[in-house]
Amino acid sequence: MLNLPEKLPTPEIPSFLGWLNYWSTAAARAIGFPDPARDAELLTRARCTASGGWVVRLTDAPLDYNNPAHLEALKRAYERFPEIGGRSSH
Repeated sequence: MLNLPEKLPTPEIPSFLGWLNYWSTAAARAIGFPDPARDAELLTRARCTASGGWVVRLTDAPLDYNNPAHLEALKRAYERFPEIGGRSSH
Protein backbone atom coordinates (compact mmCIF):
# COMPACT_ATOMS: atom_id res chain seq x y z
CA MET A 1 0.00 0.00 0.00
CA LEU A 2 1.33 3.42 -0.89
CA ASN A 3 0.97 6.26 1.59
CA LEU A 4 -0.29 9.71 0.75
CA PRO A 5 2.50 12.24 0.12
CA GLU A 6 1.83 14.05 3.38
CA LYS A 7 2.44 10.78 5.27
CA LEU A 8 5.94 10.24 3.81
CA PRO A 9 8.82 10.60 6.30
CA THR A 10 10.61 13.28 4.23
CA PRO A 11 9.51 15.37 1.26
CA GLU A 12 12.45 14.13 -0.83
CA ILE A 13 11.03 10.61 -1.11
CA PRO A 14 8.94 10.09 -4.27
CA SER A 15 5.26 9.31 -3.76
CA PHE A 16 5.12 6.67 -6.49
CA LEU A 17 6.94 5.21 -9.48
CA GLY A 18 6.10 5.95 -13.08
CA TRP A 19 7.55 4.89 -16.39
CA LEU A 20 9.74 7.99 -16.46
CA ASN A 21 11.03 9.17 -13.08
CA TYR A 22 13.03 12.22 -12.06
CA TRP A 23 14.85 11.90 -8.75
CA SER A 24 16.69 14.95 -7.43
CA THR A 25 20.05 14.46 -5.75
CA ALA A 26 18.27 14.45 -2.38
CA ALA A 27 15.61 11.99 -3.57
CA ALA A 28 18.22 9.63 -5.04
CA ARG A 29 20.19 9.77 -1.79
CA ALA A 30 17.02 9.10 0.26
CA ILE A 31 16.15 5.97 -1.73
CA GLY A 32 19.75 4.76 -2.14
CA PHE A 33 20.08 5.23 -5.89
CA PRO A 34 22.31 4.39 -7.63
CA ASP A 35 23.78 1.27 -6.15
CA PRO A 36 25.85 -0.23 -8.97
CA ALA A 37 25.45 -3.75 -7.58
CA ARG A 38 21.64 -3.58 -7.33
CA ASP A 39 20.73 -1.06 -10.02
CA ALA A 40 22.65 -2.31 -13.06
CA GLU A 41 19.47 -2.87 -15.08
CA LEU A 42 17.98 0.52 -14.18
CA LEU A 43 21.25 2.27 -14.90
CA THR A 44 21.02 1.12 -18.53
CA ARG A 45 17.92 3.34 -18.83
CA ALA A 46 19.05 6.16 -16.52
CA ARG A 47 21.02 9.33 -16.94
CA CYS A 48 22.49 11.69 -14.41
CA THR A 49 21.53 15.34 -14.87
CA ALA A 50 23.90 18.29 -14.66
CA SER A 51 22.51 19.07 -11.19
CA GLY A 52 23.19 15.54 -9.91
CA GLY A 53 19.63 14.28 -10.15
CA TRP A 54 18.59 11.23 -12.13
CA VAL A 55 16.12 10.57 -14.93
CA VAL A 56 15.18 6.88 -14.83
CA ARG A 57 12.96 4.88 -17.20
CA LEU A 58 11.64 1.59 -15.81
CA THR A 59 11.23 0.03 -19.27
CA ASP A 60 12.35 0.91 -22.79
CA ALA A 61 8.80 1.65 -23.95
CA PRO A 62 6.10 3.45 -21.94
CA LEU A 63 4.53 1.25 -19.29
CA ASP A 64 1.81 -1.01 -20.63
CA TYR A 65 -0.12 -2.54 -17.75
CA ASN A 66 -1.25 -5.35 -20.08
CA ASN A 67 2.38 -6.35 -20.66
CA PRO A 68 3.54 -8.86 -18.00
CA ALA A 69 7.19 -7.82 -18.48
CA HIS A 70 6.30 -4.20 -17.73
CA LEU A 71 4.34 -5.18 -14.63
CA GLU A 72 7.31 -7.26 -13.47
CA ALA A 73 9.66 -4.28 -14.00
CA LEU A 74 7.34 -2.07 -11.94
CA LYS A 75 7.13 -4.71 -9.20
CA ARG A 76 10.93 -5.10 -9.10
CA ALA A 77 11.37 -1.34 -8.82
CA TYR A 78 8.93 -1.10 -5.90
CA GLU A 79 10.70 -4.01 -4.20
CA ARG A 80 14.07 -2.33 -4.76
CA PHE A 81 12.89 1.03 -3.39
CA PRO A 82 10.50 0.36 -0.46
CA GLU A 83 10.95 3.98 0.63
CA ILE A 84 8.94 5.12 -2.40
CA GLY A 85 5.37 5.51 -1.34
CA GLY A 86 6.34 5.27 2.34
CA ARG A 87 6.32 1.46 2.48
CA SER A 88 9.70 1.10 4.20
CA SER A 89 9.75 0.02 7.82
CA HIS A 90 12.93 2.10 8.49
